[in-house]
Amino acid sequence: MNTSALFAPPEHFSSHFTDHRAGNPRPLSSNQMPRCGGITTMMRLPHVGSAVGLDACFVGVPFDLGTSNCTGARFGPRQVHSESVLLRLYNMATRAAPFDSLRVVDIGDVATNPYNLLDAIDRIERAYRQILSHGCKPITLGGDHTIALPILRALHAKHGKVGLIHVNAHADVNDTMFGEKIAHGTLFRRAVEEGLLDCERVVPTEECCAGTNRSRR
Repeated sequence: MNTSALFAPPEHFSSHFTDHRAGNPRPLSSNQMPRCGGITTMMRLPHVGSAVGLDACFVGVPFDLGTSNCTGARFGPRQVHSESVLLRLYNMATRAAPFDSLRVVDIGDVATNPYNLLDAIDRIERAYRQILSHGCKPITLGGDHTIALPILRALHAKHGKVGLIHVNAHADVNDTMFGEKIAHGTLFRRAVEEGLLDCERVVPTEECCAGTNRSRR
C-alpha cells in the first residue's frame, strides 16, 4: 500500500495556505482536508512561530491562576481552536473578506507558568511585547480575566495610554482578593494605578446580575 498518497506533501499545504491573489496565508480548505482532521489551528490557518511580517495574529494564553471559583479557563484557547474549524474564509452576511487583504496566522500559545501567577504574568507581557515589536496586532484567546493586565502593560509600552471597551458582568476593580493584588477581579484597578489606561476612552458595559455574580466569587 502506498501510504504517501494518503498525506498531502508539505509543498501542497504551503501552496494551499496561500492566497495567490494577494500572497496572504489562508485557512486550509475542507476540500483538501476534512474539518474533522488536520492540525487544529485557529480557523485552520498556518501555524508560524513568529509575528514577523504579519498584520495580525491569533495567540492563545492558557492561564487561570487568577480565578477564585471556576477554574478551567486555561483550556479556553484549545477549545476555541477546535470550534473554529467551522469558520469560513468570508462572512456571507457582511461580505467581510479579511484574508484577501491581511496577513494573519496562528502563532500558537504563550508558554505560561501553571505553578506561579507572577511569573506567568511576566511571561505573557514579554510575549506580547515581542509580538507588538513587529507591528503585528494580536488577537487573544484566553485565559481568565487576569491576562488583560500584562497585555495592557505591553500595549502601554508600545503605544502609551490605551482606550478600552470593557464587556464584562463585573468591573474587576477590587483592591485585593483574599489579600492578593493581582487576580481576575483586581486587574483594572491595577491598570488605572499603573497609568496604562486613558480613562477618558474607557467604555464599560452595563453590569448585570452584579450581586448574584459577586456572591459566587
